[in-house]
Amino acid sequence: MVMNMKKTKAPLDWKNLSFEYNKTDCNIRYYWKDGKWSDGELVTDESVPLHMAAPCLHYGQEAFEGLKAFETKDGRAVVFRPVENSRRLQRSCERIFIPLISDEIFLDAVRRVVDANWKYLPPYGTGASMYIRPLVIGTGARVGLGPASEYLFVMFATPVGPYYKGGFKPVKALIVEEFDRAAPQGVGDCKVGGNYAAGLSGAQFGKDRGYPVVLYLDSREKRYIDEFSTSNFIAIRGNTYITPKSNSILPSITNDSLSVIARDLGMEVERRQVEASELASFDEVGAVGTAAVITPVNHIRFRERDYTFGDGENAGPAITRLYERLTRIQTGDYEDAHRWLYEVK
Repeated sequence: MVMNMKKTKAPLDWKNLSFEYNKTDCNIRYYWKDGKWSDGELVTDESVPLHMAAPCLHYGQEAFEGLKAFETKDGRAVVFRPVENSRRLQRSCERIFIPLISDEIFLDAVRRVVDANWKYLPPYGTGASMYIRPLVIGTGARVGLGPASEYLFVMFATPVGPYYKGGFKPVKALIVEEFDRAAPQGVGDCKVGGNYAAGLSGAQFGKDRGYPVVLYLDSREKRYIDEFSTSNFIAIRGNTYITPKSNSILPSITNDSLSVIARDLGMEVERRQVEASELASFDEVGAVGTAAVITPVNHIRFRERDYTFGDGENAGPAITRLYERLTRIQTGDYEDAHRWLYEVK
């Protein structure tokens, strides 16, 4: 009976889902109090009661993650590299004084929230996926600056379509120098809300000028490429995969995965400081992250000059190969040689 229930999917238009929140059955919550985390509770409530003096509201003491689950051709539910998301959340928590969430708790949450919302796991072949959002916030009331006394760890799941409406289609980007994404020695390498709030003005600045994506330079010298507003930067030059190395860049799990795949495909991989002056030498450029996997970038505007990559209209061959290999691994259609898939049973 349980298996039959799991095979019944929600009546959604799976192939036309947008990348927005869609209501599911429940989420899971763990509470930290008196020095330890609770066992976790599945709840149907979509709201979170908060004291008005909660440090997450006043001092931004919160961190989050984003990962995806997929249905394979044989009906299994698999999550892509959840342990890496757990480790990255731990680094973020350590940086902003939130009690660490163990891998065991993180994986327990993943398993239980996917299992409880199985009917919202998009069917294989629809192009949709289940987006999983872990969030930890400081809740214990406090007026003075300092870490909270109590915390809440929430994980919810929602079915989503492509991050960009066109899917795997090239976009154009603008390098913005009027705004900085992160400060040197700040929290640019952590997945915390303040980084994204700081990027809203820059993102709108780009949209107002017709650019759906903006790219930032390092805030110290305005010389090196940092990252896109929501994604890491990658470039292809010949047979080389190039991506910036910086303490202010979020370590993307997707970027790391693509780097491994690039080596598997016989490419050289360079993770180093990337000067903006190198733009003219790149054959292909992409924005990479969990939500979109790879968004090809065919034009970049920088200091009144336009740079075009590939034929200017279509995704380049190397980025296409990387995208297809990674997405096939995620849905179980290609050998999981690096054991990246975590199966929910």
